[in-house]
Formats: sequence, C-alpha cells, structure tokens
Amino acid sequence: MSTPSTTISALRQRMIEDMRMRQLSPKTQYHYIRAVRQFTAFLGRSPDTADAEDLRRYQLHLVDQGLSSVSLNARITALKFFFAITLDRVEVMARMQPVREPRTLPVILSREEVARLLAAAANLKHQTALAVAYGAGLRASEVINLKVTDIDSQRMTLRIEQGKGRKDRYAMLPPVLLERLREWWRVAHAQGKMLEGGWLFPGLNPIEPLSTRQLNRAVHFAADAAHLNKRVSMHTLRHSFATHLLEQKVDIRVIQVLLGHKKLETTALYAQVATDILREVFSPLEMLHPE
Repeated sequence: MSTPSTTISALRQRMIEDMRMRQLSPKTQYHYIRAVRQFTAFLGRSPDTADAEDLRRYQLHLVDQGLSSVSLNARITALKFFFAITLDRVEVMARMQPVREPRTLPVILSREEVARLLAAAANLKHQTALAVAYGAGLRASEVINLKVTDIDSQRMTLRIEQGKGRKDRYAMLPPVLLERLREWWRVAHAQGKMLEGGWLFPGLNPIEPLSTRQLNRAVHFAADAAHLNKRVSMHTLRHSFATHLLEQKVDIRVIQVLLGHKKLETTALYAQVATDILREVFSPLEMLHPE
C-alpha cells in the first residue's frame, strides 16, 4: 500500500521546518531527510504509521546488511529526531538503541612522512592547503572555508569561522606556514585565480571554494606519489599535528584549544599514539636488580 505523495510532502515539510527552527546545518538536514526516506522505502508505507516493532525490524535489517556502527547510529539519530520532534512519538523509538562504536587508534605520519607528502602534492594550491591542515591542525572543512581576510599576520593566527559545533576559534599560524601562504597568494593573484578578499583556496570557479572531495583526492594523490604505505586522509594530517605537538611536550590543554575539542578526553587519545613519549617511559622491568 502506497501513501499519496501529498502526505509524504507534508511530513517532509514539517520535518524541514522543525530542523530549521533548531538551526540544524544544511548537511545535517540532508542526511536526516535521506534517513527517513530510506526507512520509508523499507517500510513500504508512510513513516508516521510505523510502530516500535517496525523500527526494531529496521535496525535488524540494517545490521544484517553490514552497516557500520557509525552509519547505524547516524540513522538512529535521524529517526529519533523525526519521531520525537516532528511526530511527538518518542515512545516509538524505545526498541531502537544506538550501538557502541569500536574505538580505533588514528593513523599517524612521522614528520619525515609529512614532509614527503607535502612535497608530492600535485600543485602549489594543494601543497599549501595540505600544509595548512597539518601546520594549524585544521579539519578539511575548515581549510576550504578559509578566506584571505582570515589570515592575521600581526597576531600570527588563522580565524576559523563556524567550525565544528558552529564555534569560532583561532588557530596557530607558524611563520613557515605564513611564508607558504604568501607564496601561494602571490602566484594565485598573478594568475587571476584568487578574488580580492575571497576564498583562500578557490575552486575552478573562484567564486566557489575548493570542495572537501577535491581536497581528499589531493591528499590521496600525494600519499600515493610519496609511496606512503599508510591509509592517509585529510584528518590524518590533523591527527599528526596533535601527536607531534604532544611529543614536543606542549600541554595537552593547549592542544585541546588549538584543535577546538570540547572535551579533554578527546584530545587525550593522542597520548596513546605519541610514540616519542612512550619511548621515554621506563618499563618497571628495567628497574629490577638481579639477585
């Protein structure tokens, strides 16, 4: 039995309005709508007719499909919003519970590997963007959203506007990174690729910024060209930034601020991968004296 499209459209419109009222990001709204649409396809009827058993069957279906815990929890969060907020039927989600996500250690590049990666980038724009990600510890989305006016060479900071969690913050701007940015600015301006006060890393159309997909392709290309036998992503550079600072004895609370982490426990993860620090620790075995 199918539901008239007008009913579906009315539900979707109400959900969109609910998300707008709470100022959810466009990306979050897109994923929430898609999750409800996928559940509707599984159910075969309007989602507002679902009961707790339907949702339990859907979660079992997703598990049987081999969906990762991260993706599964994202679907559950979206459906929880739909049923609890849009439909005011929070009790329907009683049997649909999030699953514990396995905690894995991030891939870390050595300083020598980072240098090889940057040198292997396809062009100056990509090389500079990757240098910013590592040199300031930025997320890919934060790199592409930088504008020329976000560079403060007097205070040696980068202004990160509306980063993760919709928070503004300042990132560090080391002198060597400032020189790289100046070189890129000179070349881009000479070639007419950068608008006055525009995006620091424009796309093919300078009105639009470089996309995260393009940036991820750039780091994968550079990793292959540098013959790095590790799974490298843009976030690998951020992980490496934090780990290398910790190995340099920078206070972990300072690193927390630089990364924009809300909780110190998130930053503390890097203590598990800072191998230079681990090598400095003496095992109690070494302190034993033979009789």
